[in-house]
Amino acid sequence: MSGVLTAPFRLFDFFGGLKLDYRKDLSTRAPIERAPIPPQLILPLSQHAGAPAKPCVRPGDYVYRGQTIARAEGYVSLPVHATTSGTIAAIESRPIPHPSGLSAPCIVLDSDGRDAALPEPEWPAAGDDWRALSPETIRERVRAAGIAGLGGAAFPSFIKLNPGKPVDLLVLNGAECEPYITCDDLLMQERALDIVHGAQLILHALNAQRCMIGIEDNKPDAITALQQAARAEARVEIVPVPTRYPQGGSKQLIQTLTGQEIPSEGLSLDLGMVPYNVATAAAVWDAIVHGRPLISRVVTVTGYGVAQPRNYEARLGTPFGFLIEQAGGYVDGTHQLIMGGPMMGHTVCGDEVPVTKATNCILVATDRDIAPPQDAMPCIRCGECAEVCPARLLPQQLYWHARGREYAQAEAYHLFDCIECGCCAQVCPSHIPLVQYYRHAKTEIWTQQREKRKADAARERHEARIARLEREERAKEEARARRKAQLAAARKATAGEAEPAETTDPVARAIAAAKARKAAPTVPPATQTAGDDPVARAIAAAKARKATARTADTAPAPTDTAAPPQAGANEDPVARAVAAAKARKAARATAPASDDAPAQNDSGNAAGNDPVARAIAAAKAKKAARTAAAAAGTPSDTRSAQDSASSDDGDPVARAVAAAKASKAARSAAGEAPPPQTEPQAASVSDAEDPVARAIAAAKARKAAREAGGTGTDGDAGQ
Repeated sequence: MSGVLTAPFRLFDFFGGLKLDYRKDLSTRAPIERAPIPPQLILPLSQHAGAPAKPCVRPGDYVYRGQTIARAEGYVSLPVHATTSGTIAAIESRPIPHPSGLSAPCIVLDSDGRDAALPEPEWPAAGDDWRALSPETIRERVRAAGIAGLGGAAFPSFIKLNPGKPVDLLVLNGAECEPYITCDDLLMQERALDIVHGAQLILHALNAQRCMIGIEDNKPDAITALQQAARAEARVEIVPVPTRYPQGGSKQLIQTLTGQEIPSEGLSLDLGMVPYNVATAAAVWDAIVHGRPLISRVVTVTGYGVAQPRNYEARLGTPFGFLIEQAGGYVDGTHQLIMGGPMMGHTVCGDEVPVTKATNCILVATDRDIAPPQDAMPCIRCGECAEVCPARLLPQQLYWHARGREYAQAEAYHLFDCIECGCCAQVCPSHIPLVQYYRHAKTEIWTQQREKRKADAARERHEARIARLEREERAKEEARARRKAQLAAARKATAGEAEPAETTDPVARAIAAAKARKAAPTVPPATQTAGDDPVARAIAAAKARKATARTADTAPAPTDTAAPPQAGANEDPVARAVAAAKARKAARATAPASDDAPAQNDSGNAAGNDPVARAIAAAKAKKAARTAAAAAGTPSDTRSAQDSASSDDGDPVARAVAAAKASKAARSAAGEAPPPQTEPQAASVSDAEDPVARAIAAAKARKAAREAGGTGTDGDAGQ
C-alpha cells in the first residue's frame, strides 16, 4: 500500500466558512532563507500555553546554543533554551507579541557571533535507533526540547503524547487556510521527508495505527512532495481537502477527513484522534533523532508593506524589526503590524517584540491588505454572522451578552465553542469587531474562574484547618479522660474499695461532697474559730478564767496546807496577783465578815472605776501592809514593799504586784497559810501578751489589795 491516493478519497463537509482572497503568492516566490542571528535576542519566559518557565541563569552568565536557560514550572509548561551562544544581559520585562500589548518577563541574550553549540548535549540523539525508544522516553525528550504546537496555539506537544486513552488516528494539519501565511507550505515542499518521519515517530509514541495529512488543494507542490516522501510508509495518507476558510481548524479538518464532529466542549481525543501541525512533527523528529531543542522556526514575513516578502527560518527571540529589515524593510503606506494572518492574527504594539514559538507570520499591512478600521454601527440583525459560523453558534446573541457583561448568558450560548476564526466579523455590514468582544468575554470568564478556584482553595484550606484543630482537641480530651481513668483506677487499687460511678461527673462529685459535710458532726463555732482568730482566743480565755474563779468561790478552802504554786505562776507577776486575789476571796468566804465590809467592798467597787478612789485605795493598802510588817517585825520587807509601791504607782501591773506582796506580808504577820492555787494555769502566757487580759488581771489585783487592806483575821482591819 502506498501513501499516494490512487482513488478519490471520500471527503465530508463542515458548516459555514468563507472563500477568501488568500494572496499566498506574495511569499512563495523564494525558498526558505536562514535569517542571520541578531546582536541581541529577547526570549520571553512564556512562549507557550500554560505556566511560564522559571529562569535558571543570572545576568552575566555565558550560555551556549541549545542550553536550557529557563526550566518548566508545573506540568503544563515548557523550558526555554538559548538560541545562540553569548552572555545573559538581563532578566527583565520587555514588550511581547500579545493582544494586550503588555510587557512580560524575558531573558535578554547578547550574542557573541560564534553560535557555539553546547559541548555536551542535554540528551543523546537517537539516530536510526529511534524505534527502540519507549513512549515515555520520547515524551520526556519532546518536553525537554521545549516543543510546542507551531500552528499558532503553542500547546505543549508532550501532553498530546500522553493521551491516557487509545488513539486510532493521527491527523497532521497542513491545510494552512489563513490568507498570506505560507510557512507550512514551504516547509512541506522542502522538508517533506522530515514531516513523514515525524509522523512515524509520533505514531510509535501513541501506539496509533494510521496517520492522515490534510492539505488544502491550493498547495499542489506541497501535496506532491509529501506524496513522494510517504511512498514507503503505508500508514501515512496524504489527503487534499477543499480550500475554504477555516479548513485549518482542527475541528473542521477532522470533520472533513472523517465525517465525525467533535462534541461541544469536547476534544478530538474523545473520538480517538490526536491532531498535530506538520511543522510540529518536523520539530519532534529533530529533537528525537538529532537531539536538537526548539530554538528556531519558519516565519512568513509578508504583506504589501514590506519590500521583499518571503519565509525565514529565524531564531526564537529575533525582533520583528530585524526580520523586516532582512525582507527589504518597510514601504510607504504601512499602517499596521500583525502577528498571524488578517483573520485570526492580532496587532502588535511595535517591531521590537520578539519572535516566539507561536509566531508563524509577520504581516506588514497597508490599505491594500487590510482596509482601515471603520466605526462600528448598530447591529441590524441581518443574520449573516450566523450563516458563516463554522461552529454553528449565534454570534449576534453572543455579542449582546458579551457587550452587556452578561458572561453567564454568553456561556449558555456556548461561547467557548467559538474558534475565533473571524468569519462573523468579516461579513458584518455594521463593521462590529465581534471577535474582540468574544475574546474579552473569554478573558473575563477565565479571570472569574481563577478567582473562584483560589477562593475555593482558600475555603478548603480553612475547613481543613478547622477540622484538624477539632481532631487535635478531641485527641486532647480523650487523652485527659484516659489519664483521669488511670488515676481513678490507681486510687481504687490503693484504697481497696470500689470507685463510685459518679467520680468522673463534676455534678455528682459536688453532690457527694455536700452530703458528706451534712453527715459530719457539727463543731461548735468557738472551737472552729478560736484557733485562728485572736479576738476569739481572748474571749475564750476570759470565759475560762471566769469559770475558774466561779469554781474557786464555791470550793472549800484548805486550812492546814497550801498547794505549792507552779513555776509558771511564780514567774509571771500577773498570774501571781490573780492567784493571790483568788486566795484572798476564798479566805473571806471562810472567815467572819466585819460590819463595815460591805461598805468597803462597795467603795472598792467604786474605786475600781474612779482613778482617785483607786489611788486612795492603793495608799490604804500600802499603809496596811506597813502596819502588818511592823507588827511582824520585818522592817526590811516593809521598806521594800513601800519602795516598790512608790516606784510602781504609774504602772497598774506593778501596783497589782505590790498589792499582792503586801497582802502576803499581812497574812504572814497574822500567821495565816497562803491560799491554795486551784488553777495556776488561769494566767497563761497568752494572757500576759493580751492587753485585755492584763487589764482584767490588774483590776482583780487592785480589788484583792483593797480587800486585804479592809479585812483581817485578827479584827484590826478598821484601823
